Amino acid sequence: MQWTDEAIVLGVRRHGETSVIAEMMTRSHGRHLGVIRSGRSRTMQPVLQPGNTVEATWRARLDEHIGEYRVEPLELRAGRLMEAAIAVYGVQAMAALLRFLPERDPHPHLFEMLGVILDHLEDPADAGELFVRFELAVLEDLGFGLDLARCAATGEADDLVFVSPKSGRAVCRTAGAPWADRMLALPVFLGAGGSSAADGQALSDGFRLTAYFLNRHVCEPRGLELSSARDGFVQATLKALAAANPPETVS
Repeated sequence: MQWTDEAIVLGVRRHGETSVIAEMMTRSHGRHLGVIRSGRSRTMQPVLQPGNTVEATWRARLDEHIGEYRVEPLELRAGRLMEAAIAVYGVQAMAALLRFLPERDPHPHLFEMLGVILDHLEDPADAGELFVRFELAVLEDLGFGLDLARCAATGEADDLVFVSPKSGRAVCRTAGAPWADRMLALPVFLGAGGSSAADGQALSDGFRLTAYFLNRHVCEPRGLELSSARDGFVQATLKALAAANPPETVS
């Protein structure tokens, strides 16, 4: 058994004296593990940092075996990612999300989204919005997608400001007003057209929205919790966004 694919390194763990088991998100073969001989060498360690993109060739005698990787670097972005808390936490948080999916189950769109987010982690607004969309895509692939296109009560596509915590469907302002205190807020950047830029409040609403449904549908049934890296990413993103956009003072 053998294939070659583009892959993003999610993490590695020691295997024996000199080797590692590498976990990668591949374009066509999903999240996939494999042994890398001499993976702890000075040559390979910089290549096998989380967030780097490599060309990975996987070989095994049988498909069900863990197999071995041979890798060649394509884009070594890990050095840049280590410079900011948003990026460090972001890589770890996205890897944790991908572990909710079955190993070796192809999700090429998630691979593409992961690469885009890794290239935009220096901007807190972009990183936060893309991360929320990534979490929504993971929910969708797990069978728990949200319907944010039309109001669950009226069928209208305008003025959608709430999400029902029961159905995961959008609700317009007039229909949801009587139960506003029980509703989840729909971030403006996820509304119709999605043209509004994400600000601190919108990102807070987005993080709360996805966390609620990830906990309800994914974590709680499995007896798990969302990763601490996600909490770190959320806090670092909101802090950086607030620092970049301080409130105006009246002189």
